[in-house]
Amino acid sequence: MFAQLFRTKPIDTEDRSGLKKCLSAFDLALLGIGCAIGTGIFVLTGIAAATLSGPAVVVSFIFAGIASGFAALSYAELAASVGGSGSAYGYSYVAFGELIAWIMGWILLLEYGVGAAAVANGWAGYFIGTLANFNIHLPELLSKAPIQGGIINLPAFGIIWVLALLLIIGVKQSAQVNNIIVAIKLSTIVIFVAIAALHIQTDNWQPFMPFGWFEKLPDGHTTGILAGASLVFFAYFGFDAVSTAADEAKNPQRDLPIGLIASLTFCTIVYILVSGLLTGMVHYTELNVSSPVAYALSKIGFTWSSTLVATGVLAGLITVLLVLMYGLTRILYAMSRDGLISPFFSKLNPARRTPVRIILLCALIISSIAGFFPLGELAETVNIGTLASFVMVCIGVMVLRIRQPNLKRPFKNPWNPLIPLLGVISCGALMTFLPNETWHRFIIWVLLGIVFYFVYSRHHSILNKQPR
Repeated sequence: MFAQLFRTKPIDTEDRSGLKKCLSAFDLALLGIGCAIGTGIFVLTGIAAATLSGPAVVVSFIFAGIASGFAALSYAELAASVGGSGSAYGYSYVAFGELIAWIMGWILLLEYGVGAAAVANGWAGYFIGTLANFNIHLPELLSKAPIQGGIINLPAFGIIWVLALLLIIGVKQSAQVNNIIVAIKLSTIVIFVAIAALHIQTDNWQPFMPFGWFEKLPDGHTTGILAGASLVFFAYFGFDAVSTAADEAKNPQRDLPIGLIASLTFCTIVYILVSGLLTGMVHYTELNVSSPVAYALSKIGFTWSSTLVATGVLAGLITVLLVLMYGLTRILYAMSRDGLISPFFSKLNPARRTPVRIILLCALIISSIAGFFPLGELAETVNIGTLASFVMVCIGVMVLRIRQPNLKRPFKNPWNPLIPLLGVISCGALMTFLPNETWHRFIIWVLLGIVFYFVYSRHHSILNKQPR
């Protein structure tokens, strides 16, 4: 039984997925940018500065970016050599065996599924607020979950199905829409940077480290630059969705490493620039508001700032949501093909070559969560799930270097095992800086996944049908 739990899947050098190969390196990089730049840049920067890091939130972003960079290099090596649309799930299946792969897949479901529902809720809030600016008011029955006194959060429910239909139409069309919307939200950021650069007051950067490096409070919450890095790490989650596009990349061995590293590098520079300018415009103590960027712009006289920020947020969240749903469907597709969830969902639409059944399943579940349940702090669990997957990918690089030294690696990490080892240390450290409640929710989720594996997945694995 022990051998069965840790049986590994051989690397398949032939493409058997049936998915359409149509994405370029440019498309993949914009997928990563589309998913990584969302509310984080308009909301998280101010809140992290006000409550955790002060003006040193710039350092928090640097630390989070460095940790993500080590993980990105590890992802790039495995994406180019192992491939497949399962991301950390698929890499773990090859490196560690079936049980660990299932746990990683289960964690990715949390990362992408809960993340998508949380983003849909956030998008709905901004959408309702934007309509109100034009004196269009949705009734509370159609804009709040039942527990909040409504019937359904209709905007959150509806946007999921709109994007699901786009994914059904085709991945190339989805990527084209993503590219257009990314251009819109980057234009919004450029306007903010141009305005902010002319209104910097260096006195606002003092004191630079009001919360110090790290402190755990009696209530279990944490403060300081390192705690800020753990929070703003949410801004980087999702760039790994690029790795889920392996089966649809034109030249995955070359294009996936480019897409992963380029998107992360670009996003890190943007986050550092925006957070530095924001805390230079307004003293950090004033930024604990729902829309700190809009607040900072309005304070220096730009009264139309709410429209600018609403445009950026609405555009930004649509691309985040689109890429999260895309990544989730491809991970589940890989798990279905391996038999760990029902093979019913691994059938492709012959005309579109998209996994329609998986897309509809994901849309049904995510729209129900987003429409009928306020997520609140549950969304914070996404961070720890992402960090856990990054740690396992980094370990996977080191394991495969030992187990399969002759594996063809079109992209190789320099100075192995230093880079993946630094990834394990940095991402593991960020996990320890998260609040205790986040750890409790994460452990409960993993235990539920292990139960599901022993009840269903272990018995239906495709490896059971292969000769021993």
